[in-house]
Amino acid sequence: MTRAEKVKEIINRLEVEWPHPKIALIFSNPFELLVATILSAQATDKVVNTVTPSLFARYKNPKEFASAPLEEIDKAVSKINFHTNKSKNIQATARIIDEKFHGEVPQTMEELLTLPGVARKTANVVLGNAFGKSEGIVVDTHVMRLTVKLGLTNQKTPEKIEKDLMEIVPKDKWITFPLLLINFGRTYCPARPHKCNDCPLGNLCPDQ
Repeated sequence: MTRAEKVKEIINRLEVEWPHPKIALIFSNPFELLVATILSAQATDKVVNTVTPSLFARYKNPKEFASAPLEEIDKAVSKINFHTNKSKNIQATARIIDEKFHGEVPQTMEELLTLPGVARKTANVVLGNAFGKSEGIVVDTHVMRLTVKLGLTNQKTPEKIEKDLMEIVPKDKWITFPLLLINFGRTYCPARPHKCNDCPLGNLCPDQ
C-alpha cells in the first residue's frame, strides 16, 4: 500500500467516526479564530476556550483590541502559557488588521504571514476554518506525532511534514484531515502510554 492509498483509507475510517469534524476552538468570526489560534500555541484548546469568551465580549473587533491597554489584554489571558508575548502579538496584529486591512482578516497565506504571532500553522487554521480555503495542511503536535507514527512521513519538522502531506492527502481533504487526526489522537491515541483496544485504524498502524 502506498502512502497515498494509506492516507485515503485512514480518512475513510476516521470519517466514519467523525463525519463532520470541527475545530475545538470557540469563535464567531475570523478575527476571533485568529486570536484564539495565536493563544493556542503551546497551550490546550480547552484552556484557551476558558478565557476567550470574556475576552471577545470585552473587545469586539480589531480596533478595540488595538486601542485597549496592553496590560488589560495580558491580564485577561494570563492563564495561557507565554501570555505576555502573545498579548503583544495579538495587539500588534489587531493594529495591522485595523489599519492596513480595513478591519478584515486577510484571506491569503502571504498576507497572514506578515502578522505578528502568525506562522503557517496559524495561517492554515484561519484559512481553512474561517474561510474554507485550503492553501496548506495544519500540522500541530497531534498531526506531527501521528503522521510519523502511521508511516505517512519520515520528516521531523512541521514544514517538511506539511510538504509530504500535501503530496498524498487529496486537496479536498486538506482542511478536514488534521481535524480527523486531532480527534483520533485525543480519543484513541494519546501521546501517553495507552491500550489500543477498538482502534479504528487497527492494521494501518505499524504498532499493531
